[in-house]
Amino acid sequence: MSVATQPVLTEARLTTRRVARTFSLACRLLPRELRDDVYLLYLVFRTLDDLVDERCPDAAERVAAVAAWAGDEPCPRTREVSILDQLASRHPVPRDALADFCAGMRHDLAGGVLRTEADVDVYCYQVAGTVGVVMAAILGSRDFEVARPAAAALGMAMQRTNILRDVDEDLEAGRVYLAQRTVARFGGSFAPGNREGLLRDQIARADRLYDRGCAGIPLLSHGRRAVSAAAGMYREILRQIEREGYGASGGRAVVARPRKLLIAARRGVLAR
Repeated sequence: MSVATQPVLTEARLTTRRVARTFSLACRLLPRELRDDVYLLYLVFRTLDDLVDERCPDAAERVAAVAAWAGDEPCPRTREVSILDQLASRHPVPRDALADFCAGMRHDLAGGVLRTEADVDVYCYQVAGTVGVVMAAILGSRDFEVARPAAAALGMAMQRTNILRDVDEDLEAGRVYLAQRTVARFGGSFAPGNREGLLRDQIARADRLYDRGCAGIPLLSHGRRAVSAAAGMYREILRQIEREGYGASGGRAVVARPRKLLIAARRGVLAR
């Protein structure tokens, strides 16, 4: 890591610790020689996601720059492109996954609607399954073509978990990431106290993705303990939603830090 990029690396480390506490805990289990590259990768994805969520004036341009990089086309030297160039010099970064991520960002910029569960699956792959795919490429695997769909499934499971955890916050911001047809099938409302059936359905879908994703962890060359810990801690959010009565009182389901640490320790031991 050159001196010129040290401030960016410092920001990447701090950003992960500040806004992704669960992920940050898992990162501590990564091999030291890969940890900083994972932080840098997270900074790329997080920056673009925040720019889009906050409707920043340059969001579309920054997303377009990464999309052009992913297509091996001339592109502006944005910070994200510079980081990706660094990562690609050390790892076989799958550019098609970055292109798919940018498609998800464009969906959000356009205010796209998710009508069916298939739409939700596509969206979850674009904005999070792709992260799992690129992560798997950085960590390495014995057979990437086999590991890739499992990594995508794990990212999708985590995104579906985020959607359920943040459903009330998203509603306040005017965003809905649940399938319109599924919501209609469960009565057309997911207000607190009226969402148990819907959440049971959605949790089951997420759990099936976790099962598929976790089955691929043994294929990773490095970071199995970290990925297993992250999966366990994220999946526990679903169990917390269940314990709290499926959103009976609304608000975000939060897993206490001691429980997170216990789960991370257990999963880390099992994944060795």
